[in-house]
Amino acid sequence: MIKCLAIDDEPLALRQLSTYIEKIPYLELVASCPSALEAQRLMEQDVVDAIFIDINMPDLNGMDFVKSLAVPPLVVFTTAYSEYAVEGYKVDAVDYLLKPFGMNDFQRAAQRVKERYDRQNTATISPVDTDDALFLKTEYKVVRISISDIRYVEGMSEYLKIFVEGRAKPVIVLLSMKKMEENLPAGTFMRIHRSYIINLRKIQEVNKNRVIMDEETYLPIGDNYKEQFTQWLQSKFLGK
Repeated sequence: MIKCLAIDDEPLALRQLSTYIEKIPYLELVASCPSALEAQRLMEQDVVDAIFIDINMPDLNGMDFVKSLAVPPLVVFTTAYSEYAVEGYKVDAVDYLLKPFGMNDFQRAAQRVKERYDRQNTATISPVDTDDALFLKTEYKVVRISISDIRYVEGMSEYLKIFVEGRAKPVIVLLSMKKMEENLPAGTFMRIHRSYIINLRKIQEVNKNRVIMDEETYLPIGDNYKEQFTQWLQSKFLGK
């Protein structure tokens, strides 16, 4: 299922958009949002795959909202103003629906979302090779990641964020934590929380129930993983 948000400040338009999403069998409506600000709060808590969003909204318009996202989901813009179409495609929108639109127009846009989703969100991972690398499919490309450069992995629902040295942004893939854990060397990587796998060689400090990777990254140690991590840490102590 493709997890979606409907975003429109007009109540009738939002209701219509939500109804259309619910009628498409491969779309799942996560929430209906009357503003981009509310959508922003929801997306900080959960990952969504696609948004259907009006452009003309108060406070934060749809175009500026999409441009503000570090890793935007698939986007379908809706608006009554055709002059926004070109600008919409500049931010790699999947489609553009000109109001008023009917179910046939929406089905066309939904199908384009599904085709794009199927292409870019099917992640694959190779076994560890002799070059100390993994190959991950993300968006439209396959990227090579040196295992030794991985700092930590964060789980987000069905997705993973892989934080790699030398990359300003994490690599985001559709993959399970279990699958990732199986393909990382156990002597170097350890799961310390249901949402985190860390490179043990990248730890800077351990403070109470947190692992400090750098001055801005403090990762919690989960209760179910504390014993294993503590045993590893004690094995590294010098002296008493």
